Amino acid sequence: MNLREKVEELLPNWERWYPSLFDAASDLGVIRATVCDPDSLLLSNRHAGVRQRAAEAHREKWGGQIQEEGPVRIRRHPGKKKRQTTVNKR
Repeated sequence: MNLREKVEELLPNWERWYPSLFDAASDLGVIRATVCDPDSLLLSNRHAGVRQRAAEAHREKWGGQIQEEGPVRIRRHPGKKKRQTTVNKR
């Protein structure tokens, strides 16, 4: 049973009283907020498991070691200079 079906079972005409399905579900107790560790909200932490599984799959298929990647650095073309901006002072 999906969220909409659960809410409609408890309150058939929920659209008359609530602006969204989320509001109706939270008031009816179908969904509840939970407290979580703030570190779990960081995408880098959330995707660490995905990166780990990808590294293991790479080692299984190709063997060897995978180098840990550092931060991405953008290098400028050696011939290009930084654009200078001038501010007109009055």
